Amino acid sequence: MALQSALINVMEKAARKAGSRLARDFGEVENLQVSRKGPSDFVSKADLKAEKIITEELQYARPQFGFIVEEGEDIPPTEGSNSVWIIDPLDGTTNFLHGIPHFAISIALEQAGEIIAAIIYNPINDDMFWAEKGRGAYLNNRRLQVSGRKNLNECVLATGIPYHARPHQDTFVTNLEHIMGEVAGVRRFGSASLDLAWVAAGRYDGFWEEGLEAWDIAAGILMVREARGMVSEFDGRAKMLQTGQILATNASIHGKVTKLLSTARKAHKEKHQNGN
Repeated sequence: MALQSALINVMEKAARKAGSRLARDFGEVENLQVSRKGPSDFVSKADLKAEKIITEELQYARPQFGFIVEEGEDIPPTEGSNSVWIIDPLDGTTNFLHGIPHFAISIALEQAGEIIAAIIYNPINDDMFWAEKGRGAYLNNRRLQVSGRKNLNECVLATGIPYHARPHQDTFVTNLEHIMGEVAGVRRFGSASLDLAWVAAGRYDGFWEEGLEAWDIAAGILMVREARGMVSEFDGRAKMLQTGQILATNASIHGKVTKLLSTARKAHKEKHQNGN
């Protein structure tokens, strides 16, 4: 059984407290599906309530740490501290909104520019993924390791599909065209943090997406790395938190998927140069 550190215990307590509230609110959302007004306003309030619970719990336990949050205002660390919490209180809002039980709370701790601890928690099925730098990644008390598949045609990858008028729609289509024919399947479940946790657990062999925010991926980056996986941008660089672009896989297929994405990038560039 993995012995959690005091730091992970603090993070888990905050995640479980907020998760309990989200689970109750989720039951209400399912009831609101049939109402004329719909659940949109209710969900935004649930999001804010969860963030408030998490920030209050973490601030009480570690008052000197700063915050980067999705909904509220960022808070810098106190003088002498270089630690910042990166929080997404509800990753998978659209799923939550539609009564789909696949969403998560994501909490990461960045210290001196490096992610050192992470939790990704789905309160509906009580999946508590956690990782700490140098100590491995876990699902509840079970040690995680990325999949061992080496052949792309046996691999299942996950991704995120841009919606509405968000950028990257045309590049996404090109990337998908180049990847889907080489793998056993592509999935889109709607929560980047859980996608990354599932890569760490070996459920997916890889995940790619761009246009993300730091709070979507900070915890997942550490989770995959501590499960002996590889994480980078599409071209192999490692500024994911700044660019919002991420590729996470096992070590055996990372280079292969990077090559596919590079070929897709060239094809997309040529297409636009030719005016198509």
